[in-house]
Amino acid sequence: MKALLTIGLLVLSNAFMTLAWYGHLKFQHWKPLEKAGLIGLVLISWGIALFEYFFQVPANRIGYQGNGGPFSLVELKVLQEVITLVVFMIFSLTFFRSEVLKWNHAVGFVFLILAVFFVFKKW
Repeated sequence: MKALLTIGLLVLSNAFMTLAWYGHLKFQHWKPLEKAGLIGLVLISWGIALFEYFFQVPANRIGYQGNGGPFSLVELKVLQEVITLVVFMIFSLTFFRSEVLKWNHAVGFVFLILAVFFVFKKW
């Protein structure tokens, strides 16, 4: 249960972080935010990123073995990185429809899956 809760919170966390990091590239084209300027977009992104921490901090506290969770620190980090890239891929393909998934991206994701396998494998 803690593993699923951790993963769910990390997915939510990364959704907010991806929106904060890359959403501003679309915000500038939205009528209400056209005149926000760079400082305005930074502040909006910062406000969105605040919500990332409301999910990320509990995810790591719940998931970390030192707090009774199922994941080591390294496992948490690798899990977070893979979730980040999956969330980013979904975000970029839906939010930025001009992005295209290419064969080399697929190969990179295969290597990420292998990384997860090797980090989580108990030798």
